[in-house]
Amino acid sequence: MKIRELIALLEEIAPLDYAESFDNVGLLVGDREAEVQGVLIAIDTLEAVVDEAIAKKANVIVSFHPIIFSGLKSLTGKNYVERVVMKAIANDIAIYSMHTALDNQLQGVNATIADKLKLTNRQVLIPQAHTICKLVTYIPHSGAAMLREALFAAGAGAIGNYDCCSFNLEGAGTFKGNDFSHPTIGVRNELHTEPETQIGVVFPRHLQGKILKALRTNHPYEEIAYEVYTLENDHQHIGLGLLGELEKPIEEKAFLTYLQEAFALQCIRHSALRGKYIKKVAVLGGSGAFAIENAKRAGADAFVTADLKYHDFFKAEDTILLADIGHYESEQYIKNLLFDYLSKKITTFAVSITTVDTNPIKYYS
Repeated sequence: MKIRELIALLEEIAPLDYAESFDNVGLLVGDREAEVQGVLIAIDTLEAVVDEAIAKKANVIVSFHPIIFSGLKSLTGKNYVERVVMKAIANDIAIYSMHTALDNQLQGVNATIADKLKLTNRQVLIPQAHTICKLVTYIPHSGAAMLREALFAAGAGAIGNYDCCSFNLEGAGTFKGNDFSHPTIGVRNELHTEPETQIGVVFPRHLQGKILKALRTNHPYEEIAYEVYTLENDHQHIGLGLLGELEKPIEEKAFLTYLQEAFALQCIRHSALRGKYIKKVAVLGGSGAFAIENAKRAGADAFVTADLKYHDFFKAEDTILLADIGHYESEQYIKNLLFDYLSKKITTFAVSITTVDTNPIKYYS
């Protein structure tokens, strides 16, 4: 398997189209055409992780956080980022980062938190805008059924819990080819009217290339009339954070104990206890202060996230319990998610999880 083929598998679970605009995801170091010898999975790519990859003869590191976040103006080894990149290049090790592309997936980062808390009735907390597109095209009646099936097979026509969704109108199309045309229906330089079906289907943004390929492959016309729109509708499965429910309401202190045990936490920073029960829980792995108001508007009793600053805790305003469990701690089970996924997809080389503790925050007690 080449690295580009491994990337295609990773983009099935986390298409890069849905990464946040500020992020730096994808193949950061390495040759897409190189053969994969082994894969090492990590939250962060540090020098010790690269050393482990070398020892395990793994030439691809799949890292959640990007080691290169902003532009590098030199490679002299003056900081840990440059040293990691230099060592990876020197040893022909590729580095691929997923970060917010995986954050925004329903079965991604936040699903690992929700799974640990056994949350049910899950929904995306902050749906990502402009992720749904619509294709409208026109085809002779005789080819409409075949084209619809091809578009559905390519991933079009899925709306929430339904698939094979389309809207169809019957009408008449007119056209006249010039001297250089090769019409499959009608004759050059003669106006032709053809009974046509207008087909409309929606599709997720990252599938546009695949959808248009299916359209061109299964349409009889030399020149295909079609339109693609970006819709304002929310995608139910793409966005940051999750909202779910505990099996039964529990007291706040019991909930904090539950959190501590589920994530093996040494401590939890939290807002003032309100003496109320916790049932509906919002979660957002990593830095989630920006989503406090979203969690409150969603009616969450508690919001589990990380990196809350002093003044962020005031935003609880006696309406929600804010629980900061730590950045690394909130994302620690991503390694297992990716290991399970790749292990099922690949049997031709070794996939392993790093043994290096990359959490930069230590606790003294």
